[in-house]
Amino acid sequence: MIVEQIWTGNSGRNFFYMIACSETGEAVAIDPIEPDKCLAVAKDKGWDITRVFNTHEHGDHIAGNDEMIAATGAKLIGPYNAGNRIPGIDEGVREGDHVKLGKTVDFEVIETPGHTPIHISLFGHSDEPHLLCGDTVFNAGVGHCHTGDPNVLYATFRDKISKLPDATRIYPGHDYIANNLQFTLDREPNNADAKALLADVEGQNPDDALVTTLGTERKVNTFMRLDSAGVIAGIKAKFSELPDNPTEEDVFLHLRLLRNDW
Repeated sequence: MIVEQIWTGNSGRNFFYMIACSETGEAVAIDPIEPDKCLAVAKDKGWDITRVFNTHEHGDHIAGNDEMIAATGAKLIGPYNAGNRIPGIDEGVREGDHVKLGKTVDFEVIETPGHTPIHISLFGHSDEPHLLCGDTVFNAGVGHCHTGDPNVLYATFRDKISKLPDATRIYPGHDYIANNLQFTLDREPNNADAKALLADVEGQNPDDALVTTLGTERKVNTFMRLDSAGVIAGIKAKFSELPDNPTEEDVFLHLRLLRNDW
């Protein structure tokens, strides 16, 4: 299995992805917002794009669908409950379904709502597991909930993301790592792991971006550090209405509020 992360260079700092079978060259394009780049990569590598996969319905993830499908004849896969939010879905998938390609690609579908009500991610089981997570998990951050629900996003992290192994490689829909690390350090100024990682990624070439693991995220992503004394103290200082011992959900929700305007 081959995972290709592709930087768009657009104002939204989008990444999209191609997953290919290393033996057959069959490939799936995930949220291919830049069809020309996607098709050029496939041509260069000799891959045959047979599927397009959408993690959720936002325009910066589905706008390339029609052009990709017209060029390749690929089938469109998306959330089973997308309705008319994602036009033209050929195959709706839900929790526990698998997306398979060729001889080497097998991803499990995980429903990861919160950023939007219908968001899904792909988890690859292997010695080096992968999570293609759209706008649910970012490097050092999480998705906004302007069209979703932060309570639901918290439940996704509590019930789904937290159960995945530390070795899981994180492939998000956007490159926000530097800004997210700065948010973490504004919460935890003494977080040495976040400081070191920020020094490594500031000014990085997004065409060759760092791929973090979930183990790293648990050290530097403030939304995954809900029991940190520093995070809790900082949130209580910003939101005086919080109790002396806020729940992890309280901390998550108030972090999300704070991040909205940060």
